[in-house]
Order: sequence, then structure tokens, then C-alpha cells
Amino acid sequence: MDIEDVTTFVEVADAGGISGAARRLGVSKSIVSRRLSRLETELGVQLLARTTRGAALTEAGITFRNHAAIVRAEIDAAREIIRPAGDLRGRLRISVPLTFGPTHFAPILAEMARRHPQLHIHTASSDRFVDIIAEGFDCAIRVGYLPDSNLIARRVGPIYGKLVASPDYIKAHGAPETLDELSAHEALMQGTETWQFMDGDEIVTVHPRGRFKADNGTALAVAAAAGLGVAWLPDCVTHQYIASGALVPVMTRHPPPSAGAYVIRPPGQHPSRKVQALTELLIERLEEYPPLA
Repeated sequence: MDIEDVTTFVEVADAGGISGAARRLGVSKSIVSRRLSRLETELGVQLLARTTRGAALTEAGITFRNHAAIVRAEIDAAREIIRPAGDLRGRLRISVPLTFGPTHFAPILAEMARRHPQLHIHTASSDRFVDIIAEGFDCAIRVGYLPDSNLIARRVGPIYGKLVASPDYIKAHGAPETLDELSAHEALMQGTETWQFMDGDEIVTVHPRGRFKADNGTALAVAAAAGLGVAWLPDCVTHQYIASGALVPVMTRHPPPSAGAYVIRPPGQHPSRKVQALTELLIERLEEYPPLA
């Protein structure tokens, strides 16, 4: 099996078709088609279903794409190990949070691309915890509190947040002042997460409950301003709402402990040069100007 055929298939899968993959790779569509056909013949299965609108992965294609992305990542890492000097090349695929990605991390990623003109940077924005190994990401930038996992994390900056609610919600339901009172309030959440607060020198974990959930902090801030409940949100999301009076801090005697921004990568002895360069740039820029504070 030709590794070039495998990597071409991953590009076809990620680009949504042969034309997009050809543009990414800088080759003709006929070359991409030939590589894809050769790979399908080698595997004995159809990986791509051609339609009038383009192409879609078959069930076998979806399964193979996840494994093929891992293979390509390993090949890229091996190339870096045996060729450690010189400009960064190849592709860096990053998962970034939707809440912060376009506004806070995009300028840093643009700077990364400017500093390394031979490097192809592909980002995907989502507040869900993507499986970076199965989905073929080199790394992910995550914010908040990290769950336990076998992934390797490097903290690149702090994040500060607070519990907020709208004046209308407080007028109708009152403001929680203690950790016990919080359980009686409608919580606005991304999923089934826990909230942490300081009680003196101790960190106390609370399991909030609520009927409104959204997959990003911006939507939760809008819901909080609409009076739907209380929300734990980063300061950089709520500062404009607080400045206008649309949201006010609540339960200030029990502030959340500072969270963090992290670069997450698959387990391994050493990070790739590309991930290491990104990590160092994030630390550099967040120290100069901490936009997440």
C-alpha cells in the first residue's frame, strides 16, 4: 500500500471531494482520482461514493479515514525526527474551541502561519471535546478544567471566570449566595459538566442542573442575558454584558478557581516540532497580552 495514496485519501475525505483535495495537494484531479482508485483496488472496498454533488465517504471510507489519519500523523512525526533542522513543513491540524477560536486564537494561528511559510495550518472550531487521535488532529487547544485522560497537556495561559445572571432573573428568582443555594437555581451549561468554587482555601465541586444547554459560551451568555438562569462563563465572554448591565456577577464570596488554556496532544515521548512551535508561540503571545484573562 502506497503511503502517498493513503495520505491523498485523507485529503479527499477532509476536503469533501477530489477537486478540493487536488487544490490542497497542488496536483491535478486525475492524479488524485488515480491514487484513490489504486487504494480502493488494494483494499478491495469502495471508500468514496461519487454523486452529482461531489463525493461522500462510504461506511468503509469513514472507518479507514480515521486509521489513515493516524498513519499519516505517524509518518509526519517520523519525518520530523529524522529531519529536525530547517523550516517547518507539512500540515498542522488543530482543533480549537468555538467560543475562543475565531476571536482569541485565530490571530495567534495567523502569526504561526506567517512565521512558517512552508507550513499548512488547518483548524476546526468546536467546543466539543474532539477525539484528537481518532479524528486525526495533531493537537487541540482546550480551555477550562481538563478531565483525566491519557493525553498530554501543556498549560499555555490562565482563564478567569465568574458566575453571572441577568437582573431580571435575580428579580424573579433571587441570587444564589451559598453553594447550597446554587442547587435550587437553573444552570446554563454546555453538557453535564461540573462547576468548581472556592470555599476558603478549599475547592468545592458542584453538579449544577438546568434545562438549557448550548455547545458554546457565547450562546450561554445570550441565554443568561435573556434571564434563563445562572452561568459560569469566562470574563472575556461576559465583560461586555457586565459593562452594559445585562449580566451581573453572583455568589462572589465563592469565586471559581482560575482555569487554563492548554495544548493537548496524543501521548508520545516528544511533541512534534510543529506542535512545540505552536505551544511556544501561544505562551509567548498570552504572556505579552493575556486575552483570556
